[in-house]
Formats: sequence, C-alpha cells, structure tokens
Amino acid sequence: MPAPDLNTIVSLCKRRGFLFQSSEIYGGLESTWDYGPLGVELKNNVKRDWWRANVYDRDDMEGLDAAILMKREVWLYSGHEKTFHDPLVDCKKCRKRFRADLLEPGTGTCPECGGELTEPRQFNLMFRTHMGPVEEEGSRVYLRPETAQGIFVNYANVQTSMRRKLPFGIAQIGKAFRNEIVTGSFIFRTREFEQMEIEYFCKPGEDEKVHNQWVEQRMKWYLELGISSDRIRLYNVPKEDLAHYSKATVDIEYRYPMGWSEIEGIANRTDFDLASHSKSPKDNEGKRKNRHSNVDLTYFDPEKKEHFFPYVVEPSAGVDRIVLALLCEAYGERDTGKGRPRVVLSLNPSLAPIKAAVLPLKRNEPRIVQKAKSVKKRLSASLRAVYDDTGGIGKLYARQDEIGTPFCCTVDFQTLEDDTVTVRDRDTWEQTRVSVEKLSLYLSDRIFKAGYST
Repeated sequence: MPAPDLNTIVSLCKRRGFLFQSSEIYGGLESTWDYGPLGVELKNNVKRDWWRANVYDRDDMEGLDAAILMKREVWLYSGHEKTFHDPLVDCKKCRKRFRADLLEPGTGTCPECGGELTEPRQFNLMFRTHMGPVEEEGSRVYLRPETAQGIFVNYANVQTSMRRKLPFGIAQIGKAFRNEIVTGSFIFRTREFEQMEIEYFCKPGEDEKVHNQWVEQRMKWYLELGISSDRIRLYNVPKEDLAHYSKATVDIEYRYPMGWSEIEGIANRTDFDLASHSKSPKDNEGKRKNRHSNVDLTYFDPEKKEHFFPYVVEPSAGVDRIVLALLCEAYGERDTGKGRPRVVLSLNPSLAPIKAAVLPLKRNEPRIVQKAKSVKKRLSASLRAVYDDTGGIGKLYARQDEIGTPFCCTVDFQTLEDDTVTVRDRDTWEQTRVSVEKLSLYLSDRIFKAGYST
C-alpha cells in the first residue's frame, strides 16, 4: 500500500530524521530541504546504485564531476540566456505570482482570490551571481540550471584522454539550481536539487535505436529498485511540447500522491549541443556562429574518413524525485492485532539507510550489552549497522520497521550460550537463529544478492 497522501510522508520524514526544512529555526526557507541522518543515507544509496548500473556495469561509460560555476558563454551558446524562461503573471489584488502556462487557459483571474492577473512576462529561471570583488556586467556568472552543459563542454577532454570511440557516454551526478516561480509538493519541485544525468554520444542515424535502448534500460532500473509496475509509466512528449533541441523525448512518470508526474526524461538532443559549443559551424555569410569557443567538437570517423557532430541521447533523472517516489512506494501500515497499525517502510534492502539494527534483549544486562556492541562492530565492516537500546524490544522493532531497516538482530541470553542471534525480517516478521560467525554473510546475501523486483 503506497502512501495515502503527501502529508503522511512529510510527517514521517520529519519525525524519523529523513528530511528537515532548511533554516527551520529562522522560520524556514521556502522550497529548500535538508537531508537528515537517514535521508542522506537513502539518497547516497540511490546515487550509488545509479552509478553502479550506469558506469561500473557498462564498458561504454565514463564519469565526470564538473564545476557548478562556468563561464557565461556556456549559457549563451547553450540557449539558456535566451530561452530558459517561464511565463510569469501577478495577481493585482493579492500580489501572488503564478506560472501562466499552469493556469486554466482563458480565465485571466487569480486562482486564489479571483483578482485580475497581469499580462504574462518571461522570467529567466537561472540564479545570477558575480565572480570577483566588483559586481559588474562582465563578472556575471550563473548557478548552473542543469548538469548537462558541464558534460558537453568537457566532451573533447573526456573523449581524447580516455581514448573513446563512438558510441560512449559520460555520466554525472550533481547539484543544479532553478529559480522556479512555483515550487511545492515537498521535495518534488525545489529551487536547489540534484540531478543524475547521462549524455550518450552516438553516430547520426543510430540515435533513434540508442534512444529506445536507453528508455528500456532506465525503465528496468526503476522496477529493480522496487517501484511497482502499475505506478510507473512511459509518456511520449508531444511534438509541440518538445524542447527546442529535442528530436524526441520520453518521460518516465511515477504516480505520486498528487498524481502522475515526471521522474526522469530521456531526450534525443540530436547534435544541437556539441555544434553549439564548437568553433567550426558557420552561418550563411561564412562567419563563425560561436565566436568564443576555441575547440572543434566534431568526431573523426576513421572508417568513413569524415568529420561529424555526434548525436546525443540524454537520460536525466532527479535524485530528490526518486527519493520521494521510493518513500511513497515503500510506505505501508500493518495490523499488529493491538488496534493500532504499525508503519512499515518496505524499502529495497540495498537502499535502506540502515541495513541491520543490533538490539540487546535486556539493556541492563552488561554481558548482553557488551556482546551486542561487539556484533554491531563486526557487522559494520561489511554493511551499515547500528546499535540501539533506547526502548523495550517491541518498541525497537517498531522504530526499525518505520525507518525501513530490513533486519533486526537481537542478542539475548541464548546468544551467550551458543553465539547465535535472532534475525527478524522487516517484511514478514519471521525470526531465524543465525550464528554470529555467519551473520555478515547471511545478511549480505539477503540484502545485496537476492534482487528486489516487482
């Protein structure tokens, strides 16, 4: 049973240390969130799994970590300075602002108070700042609105240094910033967010096949994470809604509590980006289109003896949106037989913030406490484990269920006799005795090797 509404997830995240409002002690900063102790573990696990699947498990990928700040010319030639806009309207009565394209067409009235709206005006979404001690036009830079451009301007560096031939890809995980007019739905739409992006370079004519392959592979990854097949779907973006650089785009959408929304987009960007950043293209008068670039970004095909701009397929996913989807998907309530349901967060075990909790049956028994702490230390060499003695065993089980810990290992008096512990499964509540010597291998097999697909 997925989360019934977004407020349920927001409450769980605050209560159990997944996410906090940024600058909360000063009233909070709108649409910015801090990942708490459990949230940062879940987020890092998602990023690690994505990196493994798209870099380590493939022979045609390289990684990159480009700077957030880049020269203004990057955003000039990428088209962001001219085209990265949303239509903004103001209510003349209540002074609230809205994205015109998200309002009911033809009404011209405020959805909040019914007041008259201003005419739409274009609002650039990039955050501006200045580099150096003096704020002047020549010192302007931007916080990047996407990680993709850092890959495009490093294409030649990666291709030559790593001796890559087409097709190959470059992957990057990093922060991006967009001064959104409308934010909300918790961490779904924020002004500071994290992207996981791939730019996959291929020969023209092979791009459509490559695009379809990436759509299939990315969809498979979400199902392997534990997303139910009836809550995820593909959406072919209509031609009239495509970005100016896109030949075709397929969105992967998840059914959040607020409805179907994009979790990842896979775009065929053609040769727009490399051509835009290259010094070689010329206009009808023979003048360079890009007057600032000093590199020719064409690829030389040794078989055909010709230069061309590679086409690019871009799978672009939002880390925060994936985290939100996983929390919604994993949420469930289970009848305890005591008249009060228990929250169980059935996360994919490999993504769970804590893999195993070691619990002493009696926290006032020094021998049990000492043994439990030694078991925790032993487990920590191979997986994320914690020791907890802050309540009775029933409450400890309930707490670990609620934060998604797949296994609880209870140290009791029998442990002192035969060196075994009780391993409790989060999803079935079944208990098994396992020797301490074999415990790490037992847990690792069930967490990392068994797979988790629906």
